[in-house]
Amino acid sequence: MWEERAERARRDIAALAAGGMGLADLYTSALAVVQREVPFEQGCWAAVDPESMVMTSITNWQPWPVGKDQYEEYSLRFAQTEYTGQEPNTFAELLRRPHAIARMSDAPHREVVRSVRINDLLKPQGLEHELRAAFRVDDTCWGVGSIFRDGGRDFTDRELEFLDAVTATLAAATRVAVRVAHPVRQAAVGPVIVLAGLHGELRAATSAAATWLAEVEEAAPGRFSMTLYSVVAQAHAAASGTARARMRDAGNNWVVLQASRLITGDDPEQMVVTVEPATTHEVASLLLMAYGVTARERDVCLEVLSGNPTADIARHLFISPHTVHDHLKSVFEKVGVGSRGELVARLVA
Repeated sequence: MWEERAERARRDIAALAAGGMGLADLYTSALAVVQREVPFEQGCWAAVDPESMVMTSITNWQPWPVGKDQYEEYSLRFAQTEYTGQEPNTFAELLRRPHAIARMSDAPHREVVRSVRINDLLKPQGLEHELRAAFRVDDTCWGVGSIFRDGGRDFTDRELEFLDAVTATLAAATRVAVRVAHPVRQAAVGPVIVLAGLHGELRAATSAAATWLAEVEEAAPGRFSMTLYSVVAQAHAAASGTARARMRDAGNNWVVLQASRLITGDDPEQMVVTVEPATTHEVASLLLMAYGVTARERDVCLEVLSGNPTADIARHLFISPHTVHDHLKSVFEKVGVGSRGELVARLVA
């Protein structure tokens, strides 16, 4: 029965996360778990910043059979289709559905025949069938992924149901991986600023940016490119002309990427992308989401991080001191600590 196989897969994925794996290793191993039950030729999964849906890491089942320059072009065009195009089954669209999963073959034919993702990016690689899903738990998306097959056979209803049955576990496992502490080393010194073109292609960079980019590329080839293309594409699509995402750099430091559309100059379509160390509150906010705390509990925790006593927290948030204590009790249980000091130490570390 596929239900029993799905339950076994959920247990295996949960065990991988409990072992303290980082995101790349977790997704590589989880892809193998899924491939055991739903065979595929290629797969591509990515963690996302849950507040912006920008992809912050990429894990491929196997390397794409293209050169580096071609892969850069592939990544750039994929980001365009995902965030600014009119593609069927975008991940943002999937998240509006009760089940955040879809086969390409179930999309309207008129959308499939004009799909850049299928016709220009996948078919040249011999791939025609796609099954993609957003990894969502507690109404928050932590990752997205697609698996692909050649033209021989489409994904079956049972295979779709199997993947649907494990997506919440994949989301929960991603949250655990986000919380894993890694040894960090000194970040690049100086302003990390990149000037990007219309589609995210690099046009200029500060000296510090060149050093930072080289380190990230050496640690995880292609990782920053997809994040850069994604944040630029999303900024172009946003009414505000800006987009942000949190990610780890080559030294495992949390950083914030922000893309901002230029409004003056010879080319107003250019983007300025800055990379800055994430603030304590930015990292703590992400980690608290990864522990599954509610929005209100997160507000209380951020007040605690600022060193505010219970009376001040209650006043700032327009709640009673008793409610503050109730929220903190719930947070302590979720994070696995027993005091405010332990909570601060866990989040800051």
